[in-house]
Amino acid sequence: MTDTLRVGIVGAGGIAQQVHIPNYLKCGDKVEIVAICDVAFEKAQEAAEKFSIPNVYHTVDEMLAGTKLDVVSVCTPNKFHKDASIAALNAGCHVLCEKPPAMTVEEAQEMADAAKRAGKFLSYGFHYRHSKEVDTLKRFIDAGELGDIYAATAIAMRRRGIPGWGVFTNKALQGGGPLIDIGCHMLDAALFLMGYPEPTMVFGATYQKLGTRKGVGLLGDWDYENFTVEDMARGFVQFANGATLVLESAFAANVKIRDEMNVKLMGDAGGANVFPLEIYQEKHGALIDVSPAFLPEISPYEREIKRFVDACLGGEPPLSTPEQGVKLQRILNGLYRSAELGEAVRL
Repeated sequence: MTDTLRVGIVGAGGIAQQVHIPNYLKCGDKVEIVAICDVAFEKAQEAAEKFSIPNVYHTVDEMLAGTKLDVVSVCTPNKFHKDASIAALNAGCHVLCEKPPAMTVEEAQEMADAAKRAGKFLSYGFHYRHSKEVDTLKRFIDAGELGDIYAATAIAMRRRGIPGWGVFTNKALQGGGPLIDIGCHMLDAALFLMGYPEPTMVFGATYQKLGTRKGVGLLGDWDYENFTVEDMARGFVQFANGATLVLESAFAANVKIRDEMNVKLMGDAGGANVFPLEIYQEKHGALIDVSPAFLPEISPYEREIKRFVDACLGGEPPLSTPEQGVKLQRILNGLYRSAELGEAVRL
């Protein structure tokens, strides 16, 4: 086992420069970022100069052929997750791919199969799993404090939070809007805390009411004339164990709160609100609310990268697995399919 991981970055956009590269650098001598590539070659050159990355390439294939790597971070639009991840896995690299896994269930399954054949880790950038709130609540759940979790709500709602940058409003490159972008974060956090139960049926509805017209942009002005994704999605998921989950996700909706990311859980021994963390129980003849007086501060992005690096160096396996990625992708695509058909879809 190598003492220093040689890391390559695919995609030189915001998530690479603001999250992956800085947090790899925080891992010290465990990591050396040795290569970066982007189809927009000038952007890769700029990032390489900014972070002193020695090798710059145009494509992932050129990077894999030109530089020996142990780990690859895939930081591209969703459309390119599959090909970049599989190429890196086939080259013998561990892969940390940004969320969501892919555009389709078939692509997510291909990625999982490639990871299994290669015997390498494939993990996804669901950084909310690594938040102090989820980290703490998971220990309470594992200790039986909530009992059988039979109902959940996942919320990712913005009042006017359509991204004014990137390709987030381009369905051809992203596969969808808030559901597949921010909704998948809260969906994954809920599923993770529930033990990733097997989904059996979904019912979804999507709306495009606000994104296609000019309006107030709290995240910058967006290209409303080329807005091709939903601006809101709602869904219902049923699981094989009888549990259910309700999901709400929006880039833009007429609600009071500016931005809400949250998960709510209900079990037969207790319930919980995740952000901020509160636990609700009945004990000793009283209804009690429990909230932590202190939780250690750490960036969930930093913890995600550190845990992935440690896993690649022989530590505990990553929290996010390829199999979970396939399951989550089934729910996402099932909800979009249900919205298209106007009826429930069995998975």
